Amino acid sequence: MNILVSACLLGVECRYNGRGVLIPQAEELLSRHHLIPVCPEILGGLATPRIPAERVGTGVITRDGGDVTAAYEKGAGEVLKLAQLYGCQAAILKERSPSCGSGQVYDGTFTGTLTEGDGVCAACLKEHGIRVYGESQVGRLLEDIER
Repeated sequence: MNILVSACLLGVECRYNGRGVLIPQAEELLSRHHLIPVCPEILGGLATPRIPAERVGTGVITRDGGDVTAAYEKGAGEVLKLAQLYGCQAAILKERSPSCGSGQVYDGTFTGTLTEGDGVCAACLKEHGIRVYGESQVGRLLEDIER
């Protein structure tokens, strides 16, 4: 099965702070599935590192007040194109991210406060029938695939 994965979860240094976070299940996933690494922020034209951003309503605002919504929307569209090209039915995305977060994202106050909602890319994928899992839900994804 082809599965989209936030590139930062495979150790690619593309997060806002220029770092990546290799998830422990990466090797297991790679041994059983084809992983398609994506970074919506980079595909949307943003640099690494970049100013931290959070969801505010339907938009995305940087800590210094810049509106980066258009870049996040562009990146989400590019990820959707890849998902469709590769026939991906599921994605493992970085939790709490303004792009990839699913179910909870930071609330736009830059205080570490979480609120219910999805990141721009996660919402786009869900709207197109792609199941979205956070990195803490890899086990659940594997169980769902086996059913």
